Amino acid sequence: MQEIELWSLVPFILMLLSIAIMPLIAGKWWESNFHKLCVALGLALPTAIYLIANGMGENLTHQMAFDYLPFITLLCALFVVTGGIYTHGSMQARPLNNTIVLAIGFVLASFIGTTGAAMLMIRPLIDMNQQRKHVTHTILFFIALVANCGGVLTPLGDPPLFLLYLRGVDFFWFLNLLPQWLFTGITLLAIYYTFDTYTYYKREPIEAVMADVREKERLKINGKINIVYLLAIVLTVSFVNSSYIPRMGAHDAPIMLRFLREFILIGIILLSLLTTKKRVRKDNNFSWEPIVEVGVVFIGIFATMTPALLYLNANAAKLGITEPWQFYYGAGLLSAFLDNSPTAVAFHTVAQGLPHSAYIDLVAGVPEQLLKAISLGAVFFGAMTYIGNGPNFMVKAIAEQNGIKMPDFFGYIIQFSLVVLLPVYILVQVIFL
Repeated sequence: MQEIELWSLVPFILMLLSIAIMPLIAGKWWESNFHKLCVALGLALPTAIYLIANGMGENLTHQMAFDYLPFITLLCALFVVTGGIYTHGSMQARPLNNTIVLAIGFVLASFIGTTGAAMLMIRPLIDMNQQRKHVTHTILFFIALVANCGGVLTPLGDPPLFLLYLRGVDFFWFLNLLPQWLFTGITLLAIYYTFDTYTYYKREPIEAVMADVREKERLKINGKINIVYLLAIVLTVSFVNSSYIPRMGAHDAPIMLRFLREFILIGIILLSLLTTKKRVRKDNNFSWEPIVEVGVVFIGIFATMTPALLYLNANAAKLGITEPWQFYYGAGLLSAFLDNSPTAVAFHTVAQGLPHSAYIDLVAGVPEQLLKAISLGAVFFGAMTYIGNGPNFMVKAIAEQNGIKMPDFFGYIIQFSLVVLLPVYILVQVIFL
């Protein structure tokens, strides 16, 4: 295998820049998934040719077959199953009730994914607050708590953690992040409750409060069979892997065994589609567009990322990144403005390439404290911008469809991320890293 040349990283950089910039400069054109696919393939094909021509085609095959395929299959399973659960009804939108809903979503995020929890909880939260005039801050905290920070306890929680799981991190290792998860969740929920209490009692018109009191409705759930399917997904990802079935990791294992987890997840998808009433998905405004968008964009990301990972692994020691706080803020910065999934993999690769003492306990080839920093930075900082994590824009779009005025890209950063989230994240680093 030849040494990776620096210019081969250009397609990866262009792919990430496309995700960050195209919605701002050519939003209408970029809305088409076909256009996204054209960009993804246009950057992926030259990368594939370069890798194959230089004897690294096997690295690309491994990346697409054993990283991309499991990644997109899990996301699709969570998306389809949660799309079959429709909750409706409304409690009074008092500060305590809103905080409880956010807390439930925060907990669910680690077990059904940030995408699943966000799509499951956002519409009931909006329905609950439909009589209130000041709702924007509730959606902003929802993005932070449910669509990002809540998903740090399991590989199901957030895509970057699932990719780290595929790279050898034990499924239950992420429970080691429980102290940071609790601290962040409790702190953000306390800030939200304080602000919403002030808003409710000082800023909400009395007419809105009285209308909210009158229009309470008992909460109901349709599509309950999908709760069973969610549990099946959790059990499948937890136990159907080479740690429990060693033969799955063998190079000569048959395809059915090598990809047993993915075949089971596909079976769960089909069961959900067949056994859920069409009315439930219609009421949920279920559409394939979001998951198709993720699928086509990440084809480009995973393909073009291959030379970048090889380069980082070969040159990690020269980058000068060695301390946990450097990995935390480095992974966080890139996660906020690019995408947290490739960022987590890239920094894991950097950590693998560093020299480590024989006396240091390694997890998936890196010191545990560095892995904690990478995981926390990638997940938490995904909430710093609308483009940091997939569910962020989806939540924003649903809120705006329901008449809630949301800040623009830079307004979100200035009015919320820098003044609310960043101080909390700095405290996490000071206390835990």
